Amino acid sequence: MADEINGKDFLEEHIKRVVQEEIVIVPYNSNWPRMFEEEKKHLFDCLPHEIIKRVEHFGSTAIPTLSAKPIIDILVEVTSLEETKKVVVPILIAQGYDYFWRPTHGDDGPPFYAWFIKRDTHGNRTHHIHMVEREFEHWNRLFFRDYLIEHPSLVEEYQRLKLHLAEKYPTDRVTYTTAKTEFIIKITLLAKEYYT
Repeated sequence: MADEINGKDFLEEHIKRVVQEEIVIVPYNSNWPRMFEEEKKHLFDCLPHEIIKRVEHFGSTAIPTLSAKPIIDILVEVTSLEETKKVVVPILIAQGYDYFWRPTHGDDGPPFYAWFIKRDTHGNRTHHIHMVEREFEHWNRLFFRDYLIEHPSLVEEYQRLKLHLAEKYPTDRVTYTTAKTEFIIKITLLAKEYYT
């Protein structure tokens, strides 16, 4: 029982620390696509190909000219999240990645997915890796990415929103992310209609 309590306390502390890390928005960096490609190659090199399928760059660092947190968001299709927990998680934890079994919505609601944080030697986040199965709604984020790439005026609007929120909530990643949701949902719906 003590181990369970200590484990729960550690997890809660770990989550608290992660969500309170400072939000820093920087100008677009032309190295971000290369950083994605290098990490994609690394994932295919070290993880079982029967589990790992499609790997996509998404989020703000995937949109040219857009200022962003300097963290590469990567969406990975896995054939099974249960197998991911058994096989992939131990490999990436051994390499120093942070791992969370994360809810898609809210604090604890399903569906859950595997989320990893990769850091540099100074402890700064460099990559967020989101592992989901093919039918997960996370794939809609590619509509958002592609639509912004095609509509530069929306990139400017989104950038203003992000800079405002980062200034308002500099150490509250949950509120920062939640406050962007209305814009993201609106543009994603437009994008889905546009592309389909």
